[in-house]
Amino acid sequence: MIVAAISADNYWWIALTIGLVAALVVAGLLALLIQAVISIDRSVSGLLETAGAVAANTANIPQLLATAPVLALIVDEAVVQDGYMNALTDGFGDAA
Repeated sequence: MIVAAISADNYWWIALTIGLVAALVVAGLLALLIQAVISIDRSVSGLLETAGAVAANTANIPQLLATAPVLALIVDEAVVQDGYMNALTDGFGDAA
């Protein structure tokens, strides 16, 4: 059995190397996290602009409730006007 004699200095170098690798991994993960946060921030600001536009577009939806009665009045008036036009054109164009 071979027992390698490792000095205290070698243990320190091994520990420092492991610490350096861990610190680099953590720094890389933090960089990825910062990029993700920046991407989310851009998306949210775009969503806030879009939400404002949607809110402006949907602000008049309650007024649509008044549309149906008005359309019924328009149809009633169209029927009256059609009757007037029929009265004016009755017998017009008949060959005599």
